Amino acid sequence: MSSTIYLDGKPVKVREELPLVSLREKVVFPSSWESFSINRDKSKLALDASTTTNGLVVFVCQKNPQTVNPNSNDMYDVGTIARIRRFWKVNGDYNLTVEGLSRVFIKEYTQSEPYFVVRAEDIPELASAHDEETEALVANITAQMNHYREVGGHLSLESSIAIFSAEDPNQLCNAITAGVDFKPFDKQQILEMVDTRARLQKVSELLAHEIRVLEIGQKIANQTQERVKRVTKEAILREQMSAIKKELGEDGEGDEVNNDIAVLKKQVKAAKMPPDVQTKVDKEIKRLSKMPTMSPEVSYIRTYIDTLLELPWSIKTETKVNVSEAEKILDDEHYGLNKAKERVLEFLAVQKLAGKLKGPILCFAGPPGVGKTSIGKSIAKALGRKFVKVSLGGIRDEAEIRGHRRTYVGAMPGRIVQGIKQSGSSNPVFMLDEIDKIGQDFRGDPSAALLEALDPEQNSGFSDHYLEVPFDLSDVMFITTANVLDTIPHALRDRLEIIEFPGYTEMEKFNIANKYLIPKQVDGHGLKDGQFTLTDDGLEKVITYYTREAGVRNLEREISSVVRKVARKVAEDQGDAFTVNGETIPDYLGPEKFTPYLAEKENEVGMSTGLFWTESGGGILVIEVSVVPGKGQLTLTGHLGDVMKESCMAAISYVRSRAASLGLDEKFNQKVDIHVHVPSGAVPKDGPSAGAAITTALVSALTRIPTRKEVAMTGEVTLRGRVTEIGGLKEKVIGAHRAGITTVIVPKDNKKDLVEIPEQVKKDLTFHFVDHMDQVLPIVLTDKITAHPQKLGIRKKVQKEAKDSDFKIAVG
Repeated sequence: MSSTIYLDGKPVKVREELPLVSLREKVVFPSSWESFSINRDKSKLALDASTTTNGLVVFVCQKNPQTVNPNSNDMYDVGTIARIRRFWKVNGDYNLTVEGLSRVFIKEYTQSEPYFVVRAEDIPELASAHDEETEALVANITAQMNHYREVGGHLSLESSIAIFSAEDPNQLCNAITAGVDFKPFDKQQILEMVDTRARLQKVSELLAHEIRVLEIGQKIANQTQERVKRVTKEAILREQMSAIKKELGEDGEGDEVNNDIAVLKKQVKAAKMPPDVQTKVDKEIKRLSKMPTMSPEVSYIRTYIDTLLELPWSIKTETKVNVSEAEKILDDEHYGLNKAKERVLEFLAVQKLAGKLKGPILCFAGPPGVGKTSIGKSIAKALGRKFVKVSLGGIRDEAEIRGHRRTYVGAMPGRIVQGIKQSGSSNPVFMLDEIDKIGQDFRGDPSAALLEALDPEQNSGFSDHYLEVPFDLSDVMFITTANVLDTIPHALRDRLEIIEFPGYTEMEKFNIANKYLIPKQVDGHGLKDGQFTLTDDGLEKVITYYTREAGVRNLEREISSVVRKVARKVAEDQGDAFTVNGETIPDYLGPEKFTPYLAEKENEVGMSTGLFWTESGGGILVIEVSVVPGKGQLTLTGHLGDVMKESCMAAISYVRSRAASLGLDEKFNQKVDIHVHVPSGAVPKDGPSAGAAITTALVSALTRIPTRKEVAMTGEVTLRGRVTEIGGLKEKVIGAHRAGITTVIVPKDNKKDLVEIPEQVKKDLTFHFVDHMDQVLPIVLTDKITAHPQKLGIRKKVQKEAKDSDFKIAVG
């Protein structure tokens, strides 16, 4: 840039290159004076270099004020040449006052280190057009500036002089933009504008916005001041009134009838709280009465008192102790579930005889969709009590159960107290749903907070952190539900009376659908009696070919889908009555989703059928073993867990120890590779109860004797061949029955669990109770095993020698 500017009336030639200083959130304008501090080293060096340029520096605003070390791309292209008028240092910072001279466009950055040096081109101010529109804009802006000052807008003395003495419109724009606190981006826009009218219009718009903001702020300030004056006046008058009444001796109870404190005292008296609770509330009311109405604690104390008043301290629902009527309600609303119904009826009978019984803590455990939650509502109906349900799934904060301390903002009671308040009764049927889904993290263990509430011996004084007073839960009948019991902590599980809910058999599903599900869906879809009929064979097909579950939720969805399609036909006037049977079901539900099957369609070598159970119910598990020539390598596939892998190794050790009696070479394992596979490889599998099935499949593969397809088994196997007790027998047997199995092999120690299996299932199955693999193999294998005579003789000799010696050798 090669140009001449006038400094103090004298012409000064500007050097072609000038140092540049970047500014945060500040824009320097021509003909304006600005004061600010510089603390970045790069900018300080640029100011030091200005001594060689007659104190001239290019000041540019950076685009992002958060950028600490900006480069050329981080700064705008238009800035202002300014002269440093004053300069002093304070604690290492450069304080300066500058005078803006002219706008420039930065053409090139010729130096970046140790400070910026640029070539800039002057942007001349265009001559302003003296037309009517420009004059009107100038007059409007002048009026806006007067209004701006009237509503509290801040202007320095220098800015006011510059604005109201400006003769040129461009000079007016520069003075206003520099003096008014516009946003840096808006200031930069005005700096870059060349057209005078456009600059005037932009300044007018920004001024109008600032004036609106100031007017709203002034209005809010006035309202706040008036409110404070009114409240202060009321407080002073109340104090004066209280003093006058005290002097006159007229501050008795009779004058508090219409007072809020007096109303609270009446409510406390009517609530019939326990003495210790009433003492606590009276103390809080006394604190409240002494506090100024504007104190922030007033709302907290009032909310606390209201919460205590809303709790049903003395309100109880009268329990209907009619065992026969209760039994009828339970039977009408639920099919099966005899164990749960029997337990409830026992509770009613004892309460009728004893008059009062501490609330039992029942836990309904079983797969999803078997009626755990819904039977809780029926129990409340049978007892004539209120019903409250709280879902605990996913809770990880202890305060959700026991409440927050009142010192926290937004504190509230825990879910148990909230449920009691919601019910309006101190003895509801309280269902804690999904208790096995509770988790724990840094906020505490919610299951630990339940220990006190679910202990009949100590829940008469349950302590909620928010209430700070004990609440009696001994009359509450708690019912919890869970899909699995393993995730419930031992201390909590010890307080629960577990009632197992088995999966439904196909016959039970058939009856449930006819009695409950179909009428419910017909009514819910707006159909009338006779407009929809699902035949028995049609329902059986839906159960067998379109659902595979322990409960009935999917069955209800499939029935709903059929009813929905019939409802559409009725709405479209395609007919008045529709009957759906087994042949037409695919027209409504599409192709069959499941095919009922046995473990195998034919007897197979190296295959056996085991049993499994999950939280969704039980079923059958196919074990496959393949034996090929090799060097004794063992391969395990099918996404097996560590325990199941150990069962495979134990099975091989057992077969090796019994090689002679099984007709095998004692070194067979060195000549073959064994591959154990459990189909459905994407599904994780684990547990020891498949030991009998794995051992049977291994023996079948080695002896080449097929196994019976209709036989399924369960049981853990030891190295000595003992078959030991397992869990989940009920779910496993129901799953086997559902899959078409006719014979089940069960450990002898599990014979006691047979009473829990539905009679309909036991009637269709043949059970074999065993305690050793020697009893399992003859039942499962289709042919007898031929022992190896020579090897067997040697083996018996070893056994005899071991018997005669002082050592016991684990053989056979």
